[in-house]
Parts: sequence; structure tokens; C-alpha cells
Amino acid sequence: MQNPFPVLIVEDDPVSRMLLERTLTKAGCEVTSVEDGRKALALFEERFFPIVITDWMMPEMDGLALCRALRKNISESYVFIFFLTAKNSKDDMIAGLEAGADDYLTKPFDRLELFARLKTAIRVLELEKSLREANEAIRLLSITDTLTGCYNRAYMDAHLSEEITRAGRYRRPISIAMVDIDHFKEVNDTYGHQAGDNVLKALVQTIRSSIRDAVDWIARYGGEEFIVVFPETGFEGVVFLGERLRKQVAELIIPFKGKEIQVTASFGITGFSTPDSVRDISHEAMIGIADKFLYQAKQDGRNRVRGKPIEDFPE
Repeated sequence: MQNPFPVLIVEDDPVSRMLLERTLTKAGCEVTSVEDGRKALALFEERFFPIVITDWMMPEMDGLALCRALRKNISESYVFIFFLTAKNSKDDMIAGLEAGADDYLTKPFDRLELFARLKTAIRVLELEKSLREANEAIRLLSITDTLTGCYNRAYMDAHLSEEITRAGRYRRPISIAMVDIDHFKEVNDTYGHQAGDNVLKALVQTIRSSIRDAVDWIARYGGEEFIVVFPETGFEGVVFLGERLRKQVAELIIPFKGKEIQVTASFGITGFSTPDSVRDISHEAMIGIADKFLYQAKQDGRNRVRGKPIEDFPE
């Protein structure tokens, strides 16, 4: 019986622990064991165990207390808990299940029964994993722009506010850039909307490849406008980054039905010059400042980066 889920044995009796270890290891399980519930909880701080087989009567922390503690902890996924104990009365079984155990076996254990119960646990964990993955896929769809694959407006509205709040709390810099593709209507009118879609996707791919993974992020604001968020970056930094991104977009060559499409983009930027200057500001106000300078970039001839620090604007 191959078990893809690591098993933690919690058993104070060395003979019982060794027998259980050998039985499960021979069956193909990845087994770790400790002597009591307190050590088991400490081990959970270092790594996650989806299957726990625990004795009831143990020093330091017994099985009931361990079970309750594991159920209180917020873990990355479900923990399937077995009681394996000499306590075999109906009242004991009920107490164990009420403490949060999923199954209950009595000592001495029958090897085939143990394997059958483990197979049930594995099925439950695999179903829970599939459900978790499906829920994550749904969550990602709800915050993703379906065309370009970047974040959507709903995500931006929620998370830009959080980024600004975090920057203010810890006095860390933050900046944004508002990006708009120049003459995008002409692309659609000349080549068709499919070509326009390709241009939008190419823009996002170019920006994504040039910003920091898991730190900076891009969201579609609407139409051909995008917001790029730069946590931990002051205004001087976003000036440099905006200019670099502008040049990269201008160098893009987007093939479409035997033709080559080139576009430019205008950037409106704003942010805080220094961490000490970070103050409370709504995400709408910050976007409004970036939008003001995006309009100026368009007025100045497009394919420009324009902006000022937020400190230059009254509160």
C-alpha cells in the first residue's frame, strides 16, 4: 500500500511505536514518530503532516489534548487523525471523535484493518486536495483578466488599498504607474480586434517579464489601460522603471497574419520620495494622480513618462 501522504505517529510506548513504524514503512509510508503530543505540536511548526496516528494516554500532552490543539490550528490542508489506543469503551470512542478524531482503532491493531482505514483516509485527503485545487482555480478566475492573464479591476481595487495601508503602517515606499497604449483604436480599426487583443497580451507579457516576481504586480484597469504597482519602490525608482518599460514597449514587434505591429505606451506615475513621507491616501486618490500625469504624457506627444511625487500634492 503506497501512501503519498506523510504519517506522524505519536506514541509513548517504544515497543508499540517501533511496531507501528515498521508496519507502515514496509507498506510504503513515509513515517515520522514522536513520544508525546507536545513534541508532535512542535514538529507541526516545522512541517505539515496530513495523517496523524496518536495514542490516547501519554505524558506531557495526551491524545485528546493533541487532537483538540490540531483542530484549533489553521493548517494548509486537512489533517486526518486516528486514535490508536487500548481504551475501547463506547464512551471513550465518542470522546475521541468529539475531540476531533476522524477514526478510532484499538490495540493491539490488526494490520489489514489498519491498512483499510488508511486507504479510507487517503481517499478523503485526495478528495479534499481536489476540492482545494478547484476552489483555488475558481478564486484565480475571479481575480484574473481573462484576456491578458493579469489581475483584474476587482483585485486591484481591493489589493492596492491593502498595499498602501501596509506601506503607511511600516513606513515603506510604494509607487504606481498608469499605462495606456497609444492610438489603440487605430490598431483595432486597421488590423481588427483580434490584433488589438494580441497587442494587449504582448504589453502585459512585456511588463510582467520586467518587474519583480511576487512583489510588483499589474492589473487591467479598463480597456487598454493598466495599473502597475511597485511596493518597496520610491518615486525616484518608479521614474527609472517607467522609462525602462516605455522603451521596452516601443521596441515590441507583434506578428499578426504576416504583418508586424508596433505600438507605444504613455505612462503616468506617482509615489513617495522617501519612506518617511508615506501618508494615508486612498487608492482612488493615488490612481487619480497617476491618471493626471498619464493625460499630460498624452498631451506632450505620447510615448512619454510623466509624474510627480505624492508629497507635491496637498492632503
